[in-house]
Amino acid sequence: MDFNGINFGTYFKHYPDANGYFGKYGGAYVSPELQEAMKEISAAYQTICKSSKFIAELRKIRREFQGRPTPISYLERLSNHIGTGVQLYVKREDLNHTGAHKLNHCMGEALLAKYMGKKKVIAETGAGQHGVALATAAAYFGLECDIYMGAVDIKKQAPNVARMKILGARVIEVTEGLQTLKEAVDAAFDAYCKEYKDAIYCIGSVLGPHPFPTMVRDFQSVVGIEAREQFVGMTGELPDAVVACVGGGSNAMGMFSGFLNDPVDIYGVEPLGRGPKLGDHAASLKYGEPGIMHGFSTIMLKDENGEPAPVYSVASGLDYPASGPEHCFLHDIGRVKYDVVNDEETIDAFFTLSRLEGIIPAIESAHAVAYGMKLAKTMGKGSVLICLSGRGDKDMDYIIEKYGIR
Repeated sequence: MDFNGINFGTYFKHYPDANGYFGKYGGAYVSPELQEAMKEISAAYQTICKSSKFIAELRKIRREFQGRPTPISYLERLSNHIGTGVQLYVKREDLNHTGAHKLNHCMGEALLAKYMGKKKVIAETGAGQHGVALATAAAYFGLECDIYMGAVDIKKQAPNVARMKILGARVIEVTEGLQTLKEAVDAAFDAYCKEYKDAIYCIGSVLGPHPFPTMVRDFQSVVGIEAREQFVGMTGELPDAVVACVGGGSNAMGMFSGFLNDPVDIYGVEPLGRGPKLGDHAASLKYGEPGIMHGFSTIMLKDENGEPAPVYSVASGLDYPASGPEHCFLHDIGRVKYDVVNDEETIDAFFTLSRLEGIIPAIESAHAVAYGMKLAKTMGKGSVLICLSGRGDKDMDYIIEKYGIR
């Protein structure tokens, strides 16, 4: 399919380019010393991703350890509740081992670390799902694991903090700034700069310096590949729309990868939070502007000094002031429509899905569910496939404390 002059049939052969750019976004804005480390990782990845031994081992891990493929569930009661005739479906990444999509790339990154002879993996986490997934991968492969997490998120996500520690990871509290995801990335990146000879930074989304956005997208593409095949098998046709939440954007790029070359409407959902005022949301693609942070060119929310602005989201995994470079590119060319839902819509979707379908979603995923419900109300017919990126166990204490049980 051609779109705005881009042939999506050959898209993955040309994007990113050799320097890690998706259009004008991406690249590797790091020190000369780290440039060499990035080149080492890129060369190792380009070698290993073509290796039949690596591919066979990763497929075995996904099948025998992760529990893939994850299923698609038809949401009959929620579809009837909306009442427009539009049918809703969810891709169940909450049923992936550890409860979210994050293990898809963490097992790949840890396997790469073993291939490179590294002894430690370093990462940041917001909602804790990436931290749990990487701690799991580190335990599986016998690697040391340091997870950097903001103090605010540690308090909100206590169950995941406990899981990381049980799995043997060292959870390092970050107390600078807003004490959330952006600061955790800062701290993890600083640590990697000091330890890159013996460690690898396993970033938690499709962001950071090249080659991380490409690596994470490739490892996550299993979500979209499975979903496309499963949906056609279930219904005999493609969905009319595909929806996923977007912070950095790993679950979304994984899901979207399977449908970019199809006549399917694709929607990325950002957190509007409390509203459009700067500091009350984390909707970088809707309200941001071009900039550079964490080693890559992106669209970001800026303060009056041009620095990354304070952000907020009810979902710890979405409160990041920028988006992955591929999302920025897809936004600019119009192939994916990026829109927002606020906290209230998200929490309503959280409880509605739980009550009508017996599925408790992660708050991050509830953003996608909320938008899928809104979208269905505007469509006269058709189907919507939503990426349910994770389960809500981690959010129970926070939801009950802040919202009660509705």
